[in-house]
Amino acid sequence: MTHVRLLSATHFAADKHRYQKRKDPEASPYINHPIAVAETLATIGGVTDLAVLQAAILHDTLEDTETTEAELVAKFGAEVAGLVAEVSDDKTLEKGKRKQFQIEHARHLSQGAKLIKLGDKICNVSDVMHSPPDDWDTKRRLEYIEWSRKVVEGCRGANAALEQHFDRLALEAEAAVDRAAAGQSG
Repeated sequence: MTHVRLLSATHFAADKHRYQKRKDPEASPYINHPIAVAETLATIGGVTDLAVLQAAILHDTLEDTETTEAELVAKFGAEVAGLVAEVSDDKTLEKGKRKQFQIEHARHLSQGAKLIKLGDKICNVSDVMHSPPDDWDTKRRLEYIEWSRKVVEGCRGANAALEQHFDRLALEAEAAVDRAAAGQSG
């Protein structure tokens, strides 16, 4: 029955994110991102904990949709809702403060929340490398990769495979962004 519970979380997230698009040039469906985060946790990190995988699928519902924590508790239980709440930004804060809070708060996250944060940063850095928003110049892309490194630093010790994958990916992304910038200026 665990696969049914994971599918239920996927269906819920797909419904909540149904009108949202990613900022990539293709404007891909937003739901692709949380699915990729959960898949990254399972395939790269070997994560099998159902609550963590469900929360990975749901990780942006609190901050990016009208979903409430009470709704998540009722549908998926307190553990899943708590993980989602842990990794959700406080949208009442200014963007710079939210980003700084993520860096400072990362080391205080639970094990499950650290895994989700690692998967999220892996997927986002991959997107910044392969399909960044059109309005992101080289400087912004490199700043995002560096900021992600600072967040991931607080998650160290959660999952060596995910951490090593992030480290390789961040280096690869920086090199790709630098190459693309050099090609544009030459």
